[in-house]
Amino acid sequence: MGKIKVTENCNGIEGLKVIEPAVFGDARGYFMETYNYNDFAEAGIDCQFVQDNQSASKKGVLRGLHFQINYPQDKLVRVVNGEVFDVAVDLREGSKTFGKWYGVLLSAENKKQFFVPKNFAHGFIVLSEEAEFCYKVTDFYHPNDEGGILWNDAEVGVEWPMPEGMTAADLILSDKDKVQKSFAEYKAAHGIK
Repeated sequence: MGKIKVTENCNGIEGLKVIEPAVFGDARGYFMETYNYNDFAEAGIDCQFVQDNQSASKKGVLRGLHFQINYPQDKLVRVVNGEVFDVAVDLREGSKTFGKWYGVLLSAENKKQFFVPKNFAHGFIVLSEEAEFCYKVTDFYHPNDEGGILWNDAEVGVEWPMPEGMTAADLILSDKDKVQKSFAEYKAAHGIK
């Protein structure tokens, strides 16, 4: 391996991994491999990614917490411009960390990537003036397969950092994200106590 450094079981949550690539720089700039199947497979991320996505958002945009219902996806996420706080919430029934969350700062500067396995809710908040967010997924997008949990659900308790000069009231959310289910409603809908 050697080309990537992997931090596993983030916050005790099995499956979550933060990846730091080897960056080779000189006066001209830098080079790094953002993905190499062999290195990632050796690190326990043996996935077939089928789609790459990219989004751009401005400061204070919060996207999430989203998941796919019938076609769950593994995700490998990174930031190519700006800075975000990226969050995953364990929704795997029977998991000893069910409902637990972990967040990591991803930026163009630190070049970290975050591997989020299937059956996690995922979201991020933009901390810089703008951010470009890239992610690989292991299943195709199915528009009628989206689920979500309210970003500020008290039971989950994600500790979102606020962008400089902003409060929670200033955040920019989609209409859908403003009215997602609570974690209690999610559990009730899935027969989980």
